[in-house]
Amino acid sequence: MLRRIFTLSRDFKSPKDSLGDLGAKSAAKLIAAATDVAVVVDGQGVIRDVAFNKEDLSLELDAHGRWLGSKFSEVVTPETRFKVDELLQDAASRKLSPWRQVNHPSPSGEDIPVLYSAVDIGRKDRFVVLGRDLRSLAAMQRRLISAQQSMERDYARLRHAETRYRLLFQVSSEGVMIVDATTYQISEANPASLALFDESAPRILKSSLLDHADRENALNISHLLADVRATGRDRSGRFRIAKNGRDCTLSASLFRQENASLFLLRFSSEQPIVENSSLIATSTLMRHFEEAPDGMAITQNDGRVLRANRAFLDMTQMSSEEQARGEPLDRWIGRAGVDLSIAFANLRQGSPVKLFATVLHGEYGGLTEIEMSAVSLQDGGDKPNFGFTIRNIDTRLSVSGSGERELPRSIAELTKLIGRVPLRDLVRETTDVIEKLSIEAALELTGNNRASAADMLGLSRQSLYVKLRRFGLAEHASDDEGDDE
Repeated sequence: MLRRIFTLSRDFKSPKDSLGDLGAKSAAKLIAAATDVAVVVDGQGVIRDVAFNKEDLSLELDAHGRWLGSKFSEVVTPETRFKVDELLQDAASRKLSPWRQVNHPSPSGEDIPVLYSAVDIGRKDRFVVLGRDLRSLAAMQRRLISAQQSMERDYARLRHAETRYRLLFQVSSEGVMIVDATTYQISEANPASLALFDESAPRILKSSLLDHADRENALNISHLLADVRATGRDRSGRFRIAKNGRDCTLSASLFRQENASLFLLRFSSEQPIVENSSLIATSTLMRHFEEAPDGMAITQNDGRVLRANRAFLDMTQMSSEEQARGEPLDRWIGRAGVDLSIAFANLRQGSPVKLFATVLHGEYGGLTEIEMSAVSLQDGGDKPNFGFTIRNIDTRLSVSGSGERELPRSIAELTKLIGRVPLRDLVRETTDVIEKLSIEAALELTGNNRASAADMLGLSRQSLYVKLRRFGLAEHASDDEGDDE
């Protein structure tokens, strides 16, 4: 209904009375004056006539009169040709098509946008396509985009500058504070100043600087800061901290930010600062992590490496921690991710993993037998991280047995191979264990008579002799073979 009302409201109510019998010339003048470009097109899309209301637009689009006799779709850019077809189809079916933007190529190399609408003028096989020049709008859009890009570059520079300031502020060995010049309220304090004042951030922020000064020294500090605020010149003085009695040098500078005056205060002390016990413990733990002889790694909940120590990098044959960071741990540990899938499932349920035997693959093909322990590390986030300790047990294995791995002598020994040997090899070794135990039992029952043992096992004597040699049970087989036969 709304569409019908809108359609009626844009047409003349009594065109015959108001315009009379409008001739072709008058209609042409009216169309040319009302639009920037008007094109008369036949049913095949061929341009039969064209009129421009702007001389510069005429020079850009049809300077050599090439439009006449050409198809309308040939004088637009390839990606907008389908819009020309839609214009003519809509005009033929609905007498008036919606406005569509079409781009024309120009000799300058920059496309010219024009907004077109096609009208069926009532004459068979003729349409008038009315166009509005959008170059000014396109130029405005380009300026807007350029301004936005410029603003984004400025914001990026500001963010980078703030990041550098924050980094310098945090790692500086000199105590630094930002203090309100009117109320002396501390708004920012770096770690070095917290250590100097022997305070925590929640206790010192939003408090008055004078509250942390010795009572005898507070008045002098107040006068010093008032002088800096009045003159704008940097000044230095002695500052005695009330809590620990430490003397330090205070340097004050004034600056303005967002219509507010602030002090930049720098504190330096020749007295050594005793580290907090928790900081010492954290530092010691980090040194242990880095220098431990066993490989250590911390992963995210999805198994991607966050931190790795030097021993882990040596075991995986990598030169730097950056190579490991962000990579899945099962890239190096386990067989096809099966081992670590079991470990991660236990960790996500809150159960630690202890002395899990598996293998570690190096970047250059090295294979190491390892023993892995892991624990869930909950640090207050939605999902916990996981800590892994990885120990090389190749030397332990080489001491306990010969270089060539022997068959397990019992089912208990066989179960220890789970996780270290593929299932295919495990099944083969299970079969060998059963065969060996059966042959040993048959020989014991027959008093080491191989012919009777072969009959008992349902084997030919030749097959039994082959298996005896295979399992290392045929020390005197050459002497007995002749007797049995």
